[in-house]
Amino acid sequence: MNVLVTGGAGYIGSHAVKVLIARGHRVVVLDNLSHGHREAVHSAAKFLLGSSGDSELLRDLLPRYAIEAVLHFAADIEVGESVSNPGKYYENNFSNALRLLTALTEAGIKKLVFSSTAAVYGNAEKNPIEETSPRLPINPYGRSKFMTEMAIEDFSRAHGLGFAILRYFNVAGASPDGEIGEAHEPESHLIPCLLEAARDPDGVARVYGADYPTPDGTCIRDYVHVMDLAEAHALALEKIVPAAGRYFNLGSEKGFSVLEVIHACEKTTGLNLKVLREERRPGDPPVLVASNRAAREFLGWVPKYPTLEEIISHAWRWHTEHPRGFK
Repeated sequence: MNVLVTGGAGYIGSHAVKVLIARGHRVVVLDNLSHGHREAVHSAAKFLLGSSGDSELLRDLLPRYAIEAVLHFAADIEVGESVSNPGKYYENNFSNALRLLTALTEAGIKKLVFSSTAAVYGNAEKNPIEETSPRLPINPYGRSKFMTEMAIEDFSRAHGLGFAILRYFNVAGASPDGEIGEAHEPESHLIPCLLEAARDPDGVARVYGADYPTPDGTCIRDYVHVMDLAEAHALALEKIVPAAGRYFNLGSEKGFSVLEVIHACEKTTGLNLKVLREERRPGDPPVLVASNRAAREFLGWVPKYPTLEEIISHAWRWHTEHPRGFK
């Protein structure tokens, strides 16, 4: 299948490209490199520099490369930044997605896999969270993704678009072969921040909020290996049918607190971390844990790297072998 991957030079997108190519798909990557890295793109993929919100570019490339399906990753993802700069998130995450949907409709493309987030659920009353849980986002990042989900649903009803919406929980790890991994500038995700602190003699593990209603007072999150996440995208792509939609939570059904993750990083690296407690970040819910039953039953998704130890060890290999990321 000829597949366009928007944001395919980014962390999750580049791992998805790696999996798609291994499964025999022909991949075109569209990325403006605002967050991604050209070096992360698989050598067998066609790379195009540009924005998923560039309507003119989309009208040219979709027929030019005979695109049959799209995986849409391109987005801004920082919760705190979305609170302080909501316009950026509504423009990039929603408005650009709307332009992409319009271009797909014009080109007659009927298959879309959308990179969504657990943030659409907000402060869920019940954990593990099911796909049918109410969508009540509490920050602009979550709302921008929720709005895009609603637009996809409306385009499906009006134009026969087939879709899969994949809602991530906490994604971590790296390709086990060490070829690609997580390299954000600046980095804000917990595990790479902890591993960066472990490598730095003056490094500090920052804990944002220690007064949440959890056993140790720190946030609890569900962690999923990035390669397992990428595999789920490929499975979802191959199951899509026109004019129908599916929703999948991608997680492990097991939550870990921030302090538990710190201890696991110390065990994996053999290094002690200095912990600094900070104030809560705005928009962070206390607990987010996924039910992955739908993905297991409908997609046949079986995570290959389900443990926190595997996730951290693969991330540690990437960070130690690439201390400056892709530079």
